[in-house]
Amino acid sequence: MILLNPGPVNVSDRVRNALMGPDICHRESECAELIGTIRRKLLEAFVPGAESDYTAILLTGSGTAAVEASIMSCLPPGKRLVHVNNGVYGERISSIIATQRLGIAEIKCKWDTPPDPEMILKSLKQQPSAHGVVMVHHETTLGLLNPVHEIAEHVDSRGGVFIVDSVSGLGGEPLDIAGRHMYMVAGTAGKCIQGFPGVSFVLVRKGFMENVVKYPKRSWYLNLGNYYTAQENGTIPFTPAVQLYAAFDEALSELLEEGVANRIERYGRMAALIRERLASLGVRAVLPPEQQSNSLTAFYLPEGLILQHGSGRAYAVLHDRLKERGYVIYAGQGHLESEIFRVANMGALQDTHVDGFLGAFEEVLQHECRVT
Repeated sequence: MILLNPGPVNVSDRVRNALMGPDICHRESECAELIGTIRRKLLEAFVPGAESDYTAILLTGSGTAAVEASIMSCLPPGKRLVHVNNGVYGERISSIIATQRLGIAEIKCKWDTPPDPEMILKSLKQQPSAHGVVMVHHETTLGLLNPVHEIAEHVDSRGGVFIVDSVSGLGGEPLDIAGRHMYMVAGTAGKCIQGFPGVSFVLVRKGFMENVVKYPKRSWYLNLGNYYTAQENGTIPFTPAVQLYAAFDEALSELLEEGVANRIERYGRMAALIRERLASLGVRAVLPPEQQSNSLTAFYLPEGLILQHGSGRAYAVLHDRLKERGYVIYAGQGHLESEIFRVANMGALQDTHVDGFLGAFEEVLQHECRVT
């Protein structure tokens, strides 16, 4: 089955076979070596040339675990966060913040609108207790890229902490973490890095991490200070998903061999092919080209499909007919659920997979859009 959803993704045989390695105990030196290797590869991939300025902290859990751990761990007493919300995952951040009342201002934008960096700077200036800003890099609700580089500069100019949810961005979109002084960046194995879900991580500036270990612990399992202290000493505080770590290590090796820039280019090329072919079939993208990511595109459901099956059934028909042919697409979310569908091109996909999907899509469209 070819997965055209934004995670879990198709993985290579090489990554899949890494699951079949020998069983190891998480308290033995073999596991410590594996964790150390993964942390080193993460820094090499995402902060090249600045490895000594950052640390990588591994977690067992989905990307949301890394995001929540960052938020729960980043604040000294009396400080709060400004949070930016322009999609489903921005709303998730708002919900995480609300559980501990850690926010002072929510900047809420339309789902198809990137936030204005100047508006965020203004909010920071107006909030004396603001310690920093948290937001999503690639908002997969619509495949929207947020202007994180520009916002990072504003936050840094105020001496603030910038926390980025790049769960679906790292490995698929350019992100200058070190150059823009991003303090915390959350990522995961099971999207553009092309590993399995269940392992996540946070890249943190070392100087800031030394402060984090002194902050109040708002969680035990999701406190980054606990992980950092243990991993710096060659151990881990809780039982990790060891086999998934082995597969993640292999996925990182593949990423480094391909080159992050080359993977970004490959994703961009595949996305362009999907968009061009669907446009030729009269299927409209939701976002303008300059706002689209390299790894996911949101499209309006074809009018003929809606006319034939009704707005409530159109997506289900499209999804089911494509799945019968071996391809899985993704539904819209929230108020757009009955209007759009999404096609991701993350994962170990080849041109033949994309060509096969496009042929299947055209076939389904021709068959299911005939109005009698």
